[in-house]
Amino acid sequence: MIKDKIIEILDRLPEEEQQHVLDYAALIERRYQFNWNLFGKGVKITDVFEEPEKIIALWEYKFSSHLSEETKKSIYYDQFKWHIFSYEKVHSLTKDEARSAFNEIRKDELYLMYEGRPFITRLSNAKDVVALDFDSEQDVYIFDTSCTWTYVHTHESYCGPYFTSVSMISNEGEG
Repeated sequence: MIKDKIIEILDRLPEEEQQHVLDYAALIERRYQFNWNLFGKGVKITDVFEEPEKIIALWEYKFSSHLSEETKKSIYYDQFKWHIFSYEKVHSLTKDEARSAFNEIRKDELYLMYEGRPFITRLSNAKDVVALDFDSEQDVYIFDTSCTWTYVHTHESYCGPYFTSVSMISNEGEG
C-alpha cells in the first residue's frame, strides 16, 4: 500500500524531482542501516532535543575554548569545528591511531553531535561501538557524556578521523 502511494507520487513528478526522491530515500536507508547496526550491538539511541546548546557548548569549552576568536575565524571554525584538528590548532591523533584510540577507550554513554544539526543524539550501552560504525557518517563528533575525549569523523576522506582527550590538549598557547 505504501509502495503504491510512493509510485503514484513518483509518476506525477518530473525526472529531475524523482532524483531528489531517490537521494532522500538513499539517505533514509543509510540512516536505517546505521541505526540497525547499533541496535544489533544493544545500543539505545535517543535524540536529545531539549537544551542541546548546553552539550554543544560543553564540547566547545573542553576542546576549543583556549583558541582565540581570531584563530577560530582564520580556520573557518564556524563552518566545521573539526578544523581545529585539520589546521593542527588542537593536538590529536589521526587516521589509524585515532581509530585505535577510539576503539580502545571505555564507552558506555556517548553523545553524537553532527555539524549543522540542532540536536544531539545519545547512545546508551555503547560499550561495543567502534570506529568502523561511523565510517558512513559525515561530520560527526562522538564524545563521552563528561566530555573528556572526542572522536571526529569528517566528510573529507583525507581529513581525519581525529581523536583527542582533554589530557592531550596543551593549555599553553594556541597549539
